[in-house]
Amino acid sequence: MIADEDQDGPGAAAQPGRLILTVYGLYARRHDGWLPIAGVVRLLGEIGANVQAARSATHRLKRRGLLIAQRRGEAAGYVLSDAARGILAEGDVRIFGHRRAEVDEGWLLVVFSVPDAERAKRYQLRSTLTRLGFGTVSPGTWIAPRHLEPAARRTLDRLGLTAFTQMFAGRHVAGGDPVKLVRAWWDLEGLQRLYAEFLDRFGPVARRWATEPGTEARAFTDYVEMLTAWRRLPYADPGLPLELLPAGWNGQRAEQLFADLSDRLAEPAARYADAVLGPAAGVPAVD
Repeated sequence: MIADEDQDGPGAAAQPGRLILTVYGLYARRHDGWLPIAGVVRLLGEIGANVQAARSATHRLKRRGLLIAQRRGEAAGYVLSDAARGILAEGDVRIFGHRRAEVDEGWLLVVFSVPDAERAKRYQLRSTLTRLGFGTVSPGTWIAPRHLEPAARRTLDRLGLTAFTQMFAGRHVAGGDPVKLVRAWWDLEGLQRLYAEFLDRFGPVARRWATEPGTEARAFTDYVEMLTAWRRLPYADPGLPLELLPAGWNGQRAEQLFADLSDRLAEPAARYADAVLGPAAGVPAVD
């Protein structure tokens, strides 16, 4: 799965870029990395994206080097690039394996210094560390729970940014109240608003599924919309220790809601997607 970097705006019909990332992240690897564009357009149509918006979103992913146009038999489609497969694998760990840190695990510090001649790299570093969930200690010093070290190292290396950074790991031993420091380094109020929006939107979905049987098509729509809304949250919240967060942290309830709906919807949603994508998705390319 891929982190949410698309900026289409709110609302299902207004965010084909986010939706198509979710669809490819969930289902392309089940079909040898390739999906027929007709099937993708039909799936996105189930969620409210029109044909032109779906095709435009696909072309944007192609321009970013994430998809490669490829025909299989009579079907036109797109296959995941090697870069996309790597990004999806990283995202799987963060989104589906999101966990809370413990205070005694310590912290990860990234310090960077970029020459003025390469100011674009400075912006790229800041935006990358933000997407990874780092908090800001100072303009050139960023902090995250220690368990993010592997993801940070892989991402900085993949983007060619390692040479501009130094990375340190350790525990807070003195100077300042950790609770107040965390509040200064991260926008906890903003995070709580994001979690509240998720709970408000998908709490009713969970209650509906608990009382009414739904079709596989409905499971697909609900699951893709939920995952599209959720996947930015494990990046915005890097799994900060609960001991350092405000009492009654609503992220816990949101995490449980995500887990419960995933358990209920993932399998029927996949069956529906496979039926729409059809057997052609698994046919090797013909020379």
